[in-house]
Amino acid sequence: MRNRTMLTAAAAISVCVPATVAARQYIGPATANTAHALERIEELNPRLNAVIAVDPTAMDQAVALDRQKRARGPIYSMPILVKDNIETKGPLPTTAGSLALKDNVTNRDAPLVANLRAAGAVIVGKANLSEWANIRSSNSISGWSAVGGQVRNPHALDRNPCGSSSGSGAAVAAGMVPAAIGTETDGSITCPAAVNGIVGFKPTVGLVSRTHVVPISHSQDTAGPMTRTVQDAALVLSAMAGSDPADRATQEADARKTDYAAALSADSLKGKRIGVLRFATGFGTDAAFAEALETLKKEGAILVDIAKLEGRDQIGENEFKVLLAETKADINAYLATTPPSVKTRTLADIIAFNKANGRELALFGQDIFEQAEVTKGLDDPDYKKARETSLRLAGAEGIDKLLKDNDVVALVGPTMPAAWLIDSVHGDQISGGGAGSLAAVAGYPHLTVPMGTVKGLPVGLSFMGPKWSDALILSLGYDYEQASQKRVEPKLLESIETAPDVAPLLAPVR
Repeated sequence: MRNRTMLTAAAAISVCVPATVAARQYIGPATANTAHALERIEELNPRLNAVIAVDPTAMDQAVALDRQKRARGPIYSMPILVKDNIETKGPLPTTAGSLALKDNVTNRDAPLVANLRAAGAVIVGKANLSEWANIRSSNSISGWSAVGGQVRNPHALDRNPCGSSSGSGAAVAAGMVPAAIGTETDGSITCPAAVNGIVGFKPTVGLVSRTHVVPISHSQDTAGPMTRTVQDAALVLSAMAGSDPADRATQEADARKTDYAAALSADSLKGKRIGVLRFATGFGTDAAFAEALETLKKEGAILVDIAKLEGRDQIGENEFKVLLAETKADINAYLATTPPSVKTRTLADIIAFNKANGRELALFGQDIFEQAEVTKGLDDPDYKKARETSLRLAGAEGIDKLLKDNDVVALVGPTMPAAWLIDSVHGDQISGGGAGSLAAVAGYPHLTVPMGTVKGLPVGLSFMGPKWSDALILSLGYDYEQASQKRVEPKLLESIETAPDVAPLLAPVR
């Protein structure tokens, strides 16, 4: 892997801050912040596998920023990791965690990355992820990639960090960087943010460009910020959002975007009618959710219980048909833009590569890829019907109808259960989930904010709203965050079962 510093636990190489960093006099905040981020990565990543590669130009980026004589915006000098399915200029390949893309050095910035750089951010490296953004297998282990190995949850190292933006979530939670960029098709920002105990925001599809991002679904894919605070999420979103002529979905972005940080208010919940998604609760989060609802009421929100959603059970099966067809079409289109060094030019090539490579299929298979390969294309009437059905049930007859029928401006519910054990035998063992798929399928904004812990493991509170309500959703979440202060620092425990308050309960009475 050309000029790539690998960061897997299996690798003997440790990631060191370049020797020139220690000797170089810091000339400003960008160099100081970047050096600190590199030192944190060097210290923590051997245990977490959250970072797949450090950009060797990171300090050069920082020095160049500090030497510029220009106005400095709100994310100037912020070190940021980007998920390794997002392209960046320089020597690092964009692998999506797959050995098939180990030579995918495109030397081009995704527009969202170019926007971040223009705002003064330093791209310090690539975050590990669930391989192919978790679309390869129905029995996968979230957070595992053939290139990067298994990402671990910093709250308990034997617990799963969720996927697919697992490395982004774990790195921010552990304090390696203040912000990372994740991508989501359905839950891949909000789930890892919730179970790692940070803020994650999936914007309205079309607010952020998807160009030069390894795709799953042009209907549902989006990138978004993962941070320790809602304010930082708003700052990063303001920088990365915008129209891109190469991505038709973003044609309204410039007209719709705003200064999301300036729009935040600690009084935004006051007098707002908020729908409580009772049909999407449970899975061990009831106590934390009840406390969160009390906080919302204290902040002046008027809560309206919503007991059910008609047709919810039909969304998933239609969404899956859409994802299968679009995975084949969109991955094939992406691979056609990669350099000649990438020998796998189609999804069929990827499937064959995986079969020939023992590491790729050693833990779980590729049944979803195989199902996608036999789909009939985007002109197939069955695909078109599935997309119309899933979009209607999640959007017009889903979130939009719930908002209108209950006269509420936003919806809340628990995001996900607490983190489950990493299980290389059975794959992911998830006990349930909230209503986030509604926002994912509809393409609407979804914010998760820490709402406490379940036996020491963090869980999140979800805020969802209609299309283009990104500023409102962020502000509602900000008000809750400021009032609740529920984010907890990870302790890097080997296991929750060894924690001082749990271990005695597992021992016999003597």
